[in-house]
Amino acid sequence: MSEPAPRRVDVRVGSATDGLTPISMAERSLAASPVQWAALVAVAVAALAADQLTKHIVSSRLALDEQEHVLGPLSIHHVQNSGIAFGLFASATPIVIVLTGIAVAWMLGFFARSGARHPILPVSLGLVIGGSVSNLVDRVRLGHVTDFLDLRFWPAFNLADSFIVIGVGILLLTLVLADREPRRRQRVTDAPPARP
Repeated sequence: MSEPAPRRVDVRVGSATDGLTPISMAERSLAASPVQWAALVAVAVAALAADQLTKHIVSSRLALDEQEHVLGPLSIHHVQNSGIAFGLFASATPIVIVLTGIAVAWMLGFFARSGARHPILPVSLGLVIGGSVSNLVDRVRLGHVTDFLDLRFWPAFNLADSFIVIGVGILLLTLVLADREPRRRQRVTDAPPARP
């Protein structure tokens, strides 16, 4: 009677027993780097400066409620707004100031923890923060913001409102793409190995 063959132990160094799943992975930090902070500040300051400059030009050249036609439905219409973007929540300036401050603080905290998630994050958050801070400065200083872009079919708005909307749109898009990328990688990792 022959002896049974010695049992071989399947040992795979650096991987789980299925040979596909790593035992450990080095996770890189998602915290924002100094370069990303510099990009965020640069975009936010540029957005704030552009908005403040255009508001100053409009308020110094047009009387309140005066307007000039530009092209098609677009007019430059000097109006004042005590609410948030596009005239929402007018006459609630103190609440709007507090909510804006909380939102900006949250965005800065989010960026400090997750600024490295996507390279375009400094741009999107920079636009949102720059626009929010510019309107916040006006509300604190004047009690209202100056709106001047009038498309007739939409409440008048300013550059800060545009920056906020564009920044939020980019932010949502980047977060969706960043969330889909790991799932795509997981699907590739979970796929059975190709047969020779």
